[in-house]
Amino acid sequence: MDKVIAMIERGSDGLFAVYADGLPGVIGSGITEEEAKNDFLAVKEEQAEFYQEKTGNLPDWYSLDVEFRYSLGAFFMAFPYINATQFARNIGINPSLMRKYKMGLATASDRQKSIIQNQLDLLTDKLQHVHLI
Repeated sequence: MDKVIAMIERGSDGLFAVYADGLPGVIGSGITEEEAKNDFLAVKEEQAEFYQEKTGNLPDWYSLDVEFRYSLGAFFMAFPYINATQFARNIGINPSLMRKYKMGLATASDRQKSIIQNQLDLLTDKLQHVHLI
């Protein structure tokens, strides 16, 4: 393991939650995505200090980089200017189904997630070459 994969999800209360498998007790939350990420990193630091106090050593995961990944609901919540309906139409997914993914009422299959991820990657590449005049 060379990095920690932290999952960003949309909570049922409308807040962001961040957690990572393999980091017991390390959970972040916040009104905004940044608050939740910062809370997660602060709790990670606190847990590492607690572990060091108890064992004399920092945990193996302490120095690992954190990579944040989003559930579909958290993604659309973090980037509200990306319209889920229009995005779905653009990539050929039923807009109603995409809204269900967004609200957590349905879970995308691995195949659907792959399609969505590929289209997000294409959008990211395209946006990297945009220059305003």
